[in-house]
Amino acid sequence: MLTLVTGATGRVGSRLVPRLLQWRRPGDAVRVLVRDAERGEPFARRGAQVVTGDLRDEGDVRKALAGVDAVLHLAAVFRDDAGDGTWAVNRDATLALARLAAGTGAGSGAVRFVQAGTNLVYGPGRGRPSREDDEPRPGGPMGGPYPESKAAAERGLLELHKAAGLDVRIGRLAFVYGEGDPHLAQSLRWAAGWAAHQRLHMVHHADAAQGLLRLLRTPGIGGRIYNIADDAPVTAVELHWLNGVEPPAGMAERALPDPWDGVVSTVRVRDELGFRPQYPSVWTARHAGAL
Repeated sequence: MLTLVTGATGRVGSRLVPRLLQWRRPGDAVRVLVRDAERGEPFARRGAQVVTGDLRDEGDVRKALAGVDAVLHLAAVFRDDAGDGTWAVNRDATLALARLAAGTGAGSGAVRFVQAGTNLVYGPGRGRPSREDDEPRPGGPMGGPYPESKAAAERGLLELHKAAGLDVRIGRLAFVYGEGDPHLAQSLRWAAGWAAHQRLHMVHHADAAQGLLRLLRTPGIGGRIYNIADDAPVTAVELHWLNGVEPPAGMAERALPDPWDGVVSTVRVRDELGFRPQYPSVWTARHAGAL
């Protein structure tokens, strides 16, 4: 299986691609699409094929897709003040890549297309853990162009699955952390304003990688969506403790209308794909020195 990875130099990709190369089975190969050839050199030294180009350039994308069996699409824009770049990459470039992928491989729709999504597409207010069949409605304090564009991309991908037979698999990642990623410290941008007992569902980079690999390798799951998260969401108070910061005064008095806001169900990924997090909680990762 030849797998093309986009977003290989990002936070998730830079930690996932080395694992993907290490976990190669006989006959497997990994190709990465990078904008900067120099940033692709570490992957090349590990045995990856490197294609230099831009995800928004059709010619570059066609070159990267030549002969591939699968696409692991990690590229995304998270923060863009105007929002234009977010939509251009997260929705438009994603769907353009998927449409081209649908026409490559052994036949139309033969390529497996794994989309790295986000649990932020669910939005608040369900009164229970969010499940994969829930209609996305991004909004609330964690809303904005990022989850909205990711939700739009998912809708387009699932339409391509139905119309063109593209073998789409979507993994909605929780808040990814670990292995030196500053994401954990950055969580205080939001958590400082939360109620003390509001929770954040998380997933360690090691478990994001194994979850996405299960989506990549499992046959017969086209059109399915899977939440990828750990077993123990952490509270706003705990996020401050993990970062060595005292929680702000008054957190305990703040109201929390929905204690399940931001929490997702992992029943499907466990039952259908056998997913078991290596780090069931951030505390497990902390104890293992894997933060």
